[in-house]
Amino acid sequence: MDRPTLSYWFVWTDDDGVTHQTKCDLTDFALQSMGGRAAPQWNAQVCAGKSNVMVCTLPVGWVGEWHENPKPQWIIPLSGCWFVETMDGVRVEMGAGEISFGADQHSKPDAEGRRGHKSGTVSKAPASLMLVQLEDPRLMAARPGIFK
Repeated sequence: MDRPTLSYWFVWTDDDGVTHQTKCDLTDFALQSMGGRAAPQWNAQVCAGKSNVMVCTLPVGWVGEWHENPKPQWIIPLSGCWFVETMDGVRVEMGAGEISFGADQHSKPDAEGRRGHKSGTVSKAPASLMLVQLEDPRLMAARPGIFK
């Protein structure tokens, strides 16, 4: 098998305080065992350090009006479908297994009062998400390209 890549959406803030979403790829995979007698698998060490893992369920019709991610965080939908809309007008809908990294801290309100991003459920079913919040200050308001 060839070295894999894994796509994800990166939510970030530019120098003017406007948020965007950029599709990025994780590419730094190495074929290695997880230990013991486990066969080698493709692993990518994305980041290490203190984190908080949460699982949440967004009810049908839930909308998180304009807000920033409270911390840099990986967001992985487990079931259902949700959306993220950034200040530049880009709206991305994600279902189970799709990934987003939220680093839109330090955004600035625009003329309409929008800041950060807006998110919510899309389908007629709740959306369950896993969040991995990272404590590394280097990831606050990070830009695409920080992960390989």
